[in-house]
Amino acid sequence: MVNRISKQKLRGGYYTPPEIVEFLVGWAIQAKNSKVLEPCFGDGNFIIAICKRMLELEARKSDLLQQLYGSELNRGECDKARLRIFELFQEEMEFPHLKSGDFFLHYEQSLKDIKFDAIVGNPPFIRYQHFEEEHRTRGFRIMERVGLHPTRLTNAWVPFLLASSLLLKKNARLGMVIPAELMQVKYTSELRLFLSEFLKVITLITFDRIIFPGIQQEVLLLLAENTDNGDGINVIQLKDEKRLRDYIYKLPTAKDSKPVDHSQDKWVQYYLTRQEILLLRKLKNDKRLTTLGDFAEVDVGVVTGRNDFFVVDADQIKEFQLNGYTMPLVGRTSQIEGLVFTNADWTSNNANKLKTNLLNLPAHSETGLPCEVRKYIKLGEELEYDKGYKCRIRSPWYYVPSVWVPDAFLFRQIYNRPKLVLNEAGAVPTDTIHRVRFKQKSNGRKVAACFHNSLTFSFAEVMGRSYGGGVLEIEPNEAEELPIPYFDISSQLITELDLLARQKRDIEQVVNVMDDLLLRKRLGLSSKEIRMLNKIWEKLAIRRKNRK
Repeated sequence: MVNRISKQKLRGGYYTPPEIVEFLVGWAIQAKNSKVLEPCFGDGNFIIAICKRMLELEARKSDLLQQLYGSELNRGECDKARLRIFELFQEEMEFPHLKSGDFFLHYEQSLKDIKFDAIVGNPPFIRYQHFEEEHRTRGFRIMERVGLHPTRLTNAWVPFLLASSLLLKKNARLGMVIPAELMQVKYTSELRLFLSEFLKVITLITFDRIIFPGIQQEVLLLLAENTDNGDGINVIQLKDEKRLRDYIYKLPTAKDSKPVDHSQDKWVQYYLTRQEILLLRKLKNDKRLTTLGDFAEVDVGVVTGRNDFFVVDADQIKEFQLNGYTMPLVGRTSQIEGLVFTNADWTSNNANKLKTNLLNLPAHSETGLPCEVRKYIKLGEELEYDKGYKCRIRSPWYYVPSVWVPDAFLFRQIYNRPKLVLNEAGAVPTDTIHRVRFKQKSNGRKVAACFHNSLTFSFAEVMGRSYGGGVLEIEPNEAEELPIPYFDISSQLITELDLLARQKRDIEQVVNVMDDLLLRKRLGLSSKEIRMLNKIWEKLAIRRKNRK
């Protein structure tokens, strides 16, 4: 039986703190004759706030009946909202346009022919697999009509936001609570482009702390104006929702907005100043820059399905006689000190009893394996490791596919700075570290050296993503798109940089050396521009670290 919390999660029913409701309603509704829509009104938090706001603006109660529109799928929540309306007015108030049912059906039947002065709300956060097919089909149809391509990653809030945007009048306002993934995930890239072109002036308010702790979902407030008077985006970072009341009169105006890059690029860039944004855009278009993908293919590390079983230390190898069935492994970024991972590094890790070996059993029946190895397999089955998803779809379950040795490692999850590390130990990484295969082995050492600079690191912060915890994550396709100032330098330079990184136990000095060599001497950037790139990296890194 699904418990109450699970049902709430399945229908995306997490209700908005009153400070946020009042702020969005107060900002969006500017006149007593406003026609207002709340596309998913739940138990009426926004509806009550809208009514109060309209009364403050001296709207007549009788006019409210025709000015307020909304939908709510859950009939029980509709009943709660109507009760709250009765309690507010102390009389029966029958709002003919507050309807029970699917918002997308109401959109198709009547709403699409109406334009609104203000639209506010907190659309449901429902993943594809829990998004009822009937409603999902209608919502996705609206997206497809304007050229967007929904996928199996598309959350319910996306068509809610898109459809709401289409219902705005000219010079109207939209204020919504939206997942912060709008700013950085790939499945919202088309939506970002649509919003930047359709809504023109956008302010995003983000928070240091989680507003909805029940779902650990980071959210932002999207404030958008459908106006021709301006074209830009601003991002404002606040400690929490309590700070909104003091901020409503300090919102940037259209003329203060940062220039929009009408593309599918991530919106993390708008945390930066106008000058910083323009520098990144100039460099992005510099024909002298290449990308990591020009020189290498990036792939995920080895997916074992159960590291507890497949990643072993020296004692386990000895106990179960696994010699001949393992290969060197890097399990964590902390096991890598410098910019070159050597046999001596792996030997040291192994001697320190770290789990630095990958169990690499053959893809045939265990009958041909030594007795002690078979015992280890049986131990894994007793612990039901063979029943995990990745293991149970294999035959045999203990065979790990796609085990190939990369030329280099690229950190996938980054706390301080990115690293591209040459692999001289013949080791493989787990999927916490990406595998890199150079297209031409001869220039791999030069690429590894050129990677470590403030320009590349700044773009990593903008192009990667962070979900809280202070960690930046870069996926393989994002890594391949990272700009690199590649020049024909000495292939021995990576050895010198490796020694410098080991001595300092940090790569800050490495970055300083490469900034001078690549950015100043080869690209001709000024000292001011190089400092600005350092500041971009520092600003975005500090922001994500503060969200631990």
